Amino acid sequence: MQNITDTVKHLLIINVIFFIASMSIGDIVYDLFALHYPSNPKFQLWQPLTHMFMHGDVGHIFFNMFGLYMFGTPIEKMWGRNKFIFFYLSTGFGAAALQLTLYYFQINQVLELLISDGLSSTQVNDFFQTRNLSYSLIERIGKDHLLSALTAYNGVMVGASGALYGVLVAFAFLFPNARLMLLFPPIPVKAKILVPLLILGDLFFGFTSYSIGPIAHFAHIGGAITGLIMMWYWKKNQFDSNRWDI
Repeated sequence: MQNITDTVKHLLIINVIFFIASMSIGDIVYDLFALHYPSNPKFQLWQPLTHMFMHGDVGHIFFNMFGLYMFGTPIEKMWGRNKFIFFYLSTGFGAAALQLTLYYFQINQVLELLISDGLSSTQVNDFFQTRNLSYSLIERIGKDHLLSALTAYNGVMVGASGALYGVLVAFAFLFPNARLMLLFPPIPVKAKILVPLLILGDLFFGFTSYSIGPIAHFAHIGGAITGLIMMWYWKKNQFDSNRWDI
C-alpha cells in the first residue's frame, strides 16, 4: 500500500464528513450542497464546488475515494499540493459544466415547445416545479421529452466521479504503461488502454438507454475532457511545476 499524500488525505476526510452529515441529517444537506440546475430555487452559488464532496450511498463514496487514493496519490507526489488541487477542482467544475449543458438543452427544448403551445413563462415555471399539465398537452409534446426535462430540472448531481475521471486521465498520461487490475475479469490492463475504454463506456451509456441507475455519464466525460485539455496544454507549454510552489 502506498503512503497517502496530504491533499488526498484531506479530500478523503472532507468527503467522509459530508457523507456522514448527509446520512445523519438527511435531505437538507442534499438541498444545500448537492448541485441543482441553476434556475431551480434550490440552486446555490457554492454547489458547483460542494457537490464534489457529496455522495449517494456507501458504494458510491467507497469506489470514488478508493480511486482517488490509488490514482491521486502518485500524481500529487509528482506534482505537489497546489498543482494537484487546482487540477482536481478544475476537472470537477468541468464535469459539472458539461452535465449542466446537457440539462440546459433538455430543458430548453421542452420550454420552447410549451411556450409555442401557448403557455406563459409563469405557467412554464409552474410546470417545472409542480409537474402539472393537461393530458392533451402531454400527448402533444411527448412523455419522454417532458420526463427528461423534469429530471434535469429537479435532479441533483453529487459525487467526486467527474474529478476522479480527470485524475484517471492524468494518471494515464503520466504512467501510461502502469498495469491496472480489473475486477471482472481479474486481468491486468495498461492505463493507456483502460482509461480510454472507461470513457468510451460512458459515451455509450450516455447516448443510449442502457445506463444502470441514475449515473451522470456526461459528468464523467466532462471531467475526462477537462483533464485531457489541461494535460495537453501543460505538456505543450512545458508547464513549470515550480510555478505552483508557495
